[in-house]
Amino acid sequence: MPPKPIKAKAAPTSDPRKRSKRGDGDDLTEVGDGTEQDDWMQAKTLVKPDDQLELNETELKEEFTRILTANNPHAPQNIVRYSFKERQYKQTSSVDQLAVHFALDGNLLHKDSDEARRQLSRMGLSEQKEEEKEEVAEAEGGAAAEEGGEEGGAEGEGKEEGGEEGASPAPPVAKGGSKEKKLTNQFNFSDRASQTYNNPFRDRGTVTEPPPRASFASNVTQWEIFDAYQEDFEKQEKSKEKKVLPGRKEEGKTKKKFTMTETSNDDISRIESATKIVERMVNQNTYDDIAQDFKYWEDVSDEYRDQEGTLLPLWRFSFEKAKKLAITSVCWSPGYKDLFAVSCGSYDFMKQGNGLIIFWTLKNPSFPECFFEADSGVMCLDIHPQHQHYIAAGFYDGSVAVFSTVERRDGPIHRCTAKNGKHTDPVWQVRWQKDDADNNMNFYSISSDGRICLWTILKNEMVYQDVIRLCLPDVSAEGPDGIKVPTTGCGTAFDFHKQKDYLFLVGTEEGKVHICSKAYTSHFIDSIDAHNMAVYKVCWNHYHPKIFITCSADWTVKIWEMKDKMDKNEGGDDSRKPLFSFDLNNSVGDVAWSPYSSTVFAAVTSDGKAFVYDLNVNKYEPLCEQMVAQKKKTKLTHIDFNPTFPMVIVGDDRGNVISLKLSPNLRKMKAEKKGAPPVDEATKIQREVEKLEKILSMVREQPTEATAN
Repeated sequence: MPPKPIKAKAAPTSDPRKRSKRGDGDDLTEVGDGTEQDDWMQAKTLVKPDDQLELNETELKEEFTRILTANNPHAPQNIVRYSFKERQYKQTSSVDQLAVHFALDGNLLHKDSDEARRQLSRMGLSEQKEEEKEEVAEAEGGAAAEEGGEEGGAEGEGKEEGGEEGASPAPPVAKGGSKEKKLTNQFNFSDRASQTYNNPFRDRGTVTEPPPRASFASNVTQWEIFDAYQEDFEKQEKSKEKKVLPGRKEEGKTKKKFTMTETSNDDISRIESATKIVERMVNQNTYDDIAQDFKYWEDVSDEYRDQEGTLLPLWRFSFEKAKKLAITSVCWSPGYKDLFAVSCGSYDFMKQGNGLIIFWTLKNPSFPECFFEADSGVMCLDIHPQHQHYIAAGFYDGSVAVFSTVERRDGPIHRCTAKNGKHTDPVWQVRWQKDDADNNMNFYSISSDGRICLWTILKNEMVYQDVIRLCLPDVSAEGPDGIKVPTTGCGTAFDFHKQKDYLFLVGTEEGKVHICSKAYTSHFIDSIDAHNMAVYKVCWNHYHPKIFITCSADWTVKIWEMKDKMDKNEGGDDSRKPLFSFDLNNSVGDVAWSPYSSTVFAAVTSDGKAFVYDLNVNKYEPLCEQMVAQKKKTKLTHIDFNPTFPMVIVGDDRGNVISLKLSPNLRKMKAEKKGAPPVDEATKIQREVEKLEKILSMVREQPTEATAN
C-alpha cells in the first residue's frame, strides 16, 4: 500500500513536538498546568449515603479485630463413634467443616477434542470456522504490511515519532467480493504474551558407603519352633505377673503401653502366621508317608475277605501337658473337616487336678493349634455348629463354661458359679442347641446331681433354667423321723433327636434310658431298663428317626427302637427288649454311628480294643476287632467318626488321640450305575432308612433277642 497518505496525516502533529524540543518555556508551563488533562479526564463526584454515620477522629482511628475462621458454626462438635482398637466409644476430633452452597455439573468440551470436532461436523460449523480462520489470517497479514510501510515513511522524523505513528490503528481492509469479517471478541480486549525465565536444571549426586551385608542360613526344626513358642509363653507369663500398685495409675499406664509395644514388636507375633505355615510344611515332610497313606492307601486284602476289615493307624496326637490326663470327650469341628477338639480330665475321684481343652488339626500332629487350661478337669465339650469358635465345656467340679478361640483369652468368656446354677456333681455332657426366639445362644448340660439345665448366653452373663430333674420313683431313702426322701437319679449322657429337636434321650448310672421332651419338666415320655450298670453313651441314628444305640459298663452295646404310645401300652414295660445286643467282653466306654451309613457303628472298650459293626453285612459279629492301644492296661475312652473322610479318632486314658483309617470293607456303599445322575441328599437318606428298615423287619419277626457272644 502507498505510504503517502500517512505522511500527509502526520505532518501537522509534528510541529508542537519540535517546539518542545527547542526548550520553549511557555510551552513547558502549558504542559505542566494540566488544563489539557482536565478536558478529557472524567470528573469524580463523591456520593454520600443518607444514613452514613458521622464519626470523629478518635472513633475513626479505633481498630476492631475480626478473626475469620474456616469452621462451620452449624457443624456438630460432639460426634461419638466406636473405636474397635480401644473397644470403647470415643469422641471424634475431626469434623467435616465443608458446607456446599451450590454445585452444578457442567458439560463443556474442549474445542480441540475429538468429541467437540464430531459435534461441529454434525452441526456443519467446521467449514465456516475454517473460512473465518483464513479471513483472520489475511487481515493480520495486511495489517502487518501496512504497519511496516508506516514505520519506513516516518524513519527520518525520529524514533519517538515513528513509534507513535506505528501504534496508530490501521483501517480495516475488506477482501474484494468477500463478506465482512466477523469479530472473534465483542469487547475491546487485547491479547498479550510474555516470556518467563526458565530456571536451569542442576543434577547433584553423591556417593555413600554401602550398608554391610551378611549371608545367613539355618535349618528349621521342630525343636527350634518349640523353643521359640516356649520363650514367647514365658514372656507372656512375666507380663501377667507384673501388678499395678494402687495410687500409681500413670506409672501403670506407662508400663502397660510398654508391654503392648513390646508384644506388638515381638518377632513371634509379627511372623506368627508365616511360622505356622512353615511348621505345617515341616510336619508334612516329616509325616509324608502317613499323609500318602491317608490320601491314597487302600487295603488290598479286603478283596479276598468279604466280611472283615481293618483299621490303619495314621497320626498319633500327644501333648506334654496332657500325658497324665484322660481324654474325656472328642468332637470334630462342623466347619473345618481337618480340625477336632478334645477335653482332658480324670475319671478318678482321688486324682483330680487341672484340665485341658486342646484343638488338633490333621495338618500339624506335632503341636496343638491352640489349647485352654482349666483349674478343674474338663469332662465334656461341644463345638457350636454355626459359630465354630465357641466351645461349651463341662467340668468335674460341676460348673459349665464357654470358651472362644477368636478372643485371645487364657480362660473362658462365661463360666457359672455357685450363685447362678452350678451343678453339685460332675458335668458329663454338654450339647449346643438352636438359638432361641431372641437369637441368644443356648446349650444343655447333664450332671450326676440329676439336673438337666438349659444355659442361655446373654450379653454379659449366662442364665440357667432347670429343664428336668431325674428321680427314681420306685426307690426312696428314709430320712429323719422315718420320712421317705425321694432318691435322685444320676444322669451320665444325653442326645437330642436329629429331626425333632424337642425330643432327647437320657442315660443314667442306674442303667435306665429315659425318653424326654423339653415341654415336660415333671415326667418322662418313656423309660427303659436298658442296662444293669451305668450307661455311658446314648446316640440317635443319623438316618432312622426311631432307632438309637446305648453302651454301658456291663460290657454290652444295645440298639433300641422308640415305640409309639399305642405300641407301648399293648406290650407293657416288661416286654421292652433291644433289637440287637452285642457283648464286647469288657466295659464299653463309647459308641458312635457312622455318618455315611445307617447300619455301621463303632465302639471302644477298656481293654484297648476298637470294634466296627455293619448290620447290613453281619448282624452278630463285628467286621473289625482290633487292638488300638500300644501299651498294656491302656483304656480307650472315646471314639468319633469324621463327617467327611473315612477315618475315626480314638482317645485313651493317657492323653493320646489316635487317628485310624477305615478299610474299604468297613465303608461299603451302594454302587451307582454308570452314567446315572448324582443322587441328591433326600434320596440318599431314604435309601439308608429303607436299608435299615429291611434289617429291622427281619429282627422284629423273631421273638427272641439277637445276641452275639
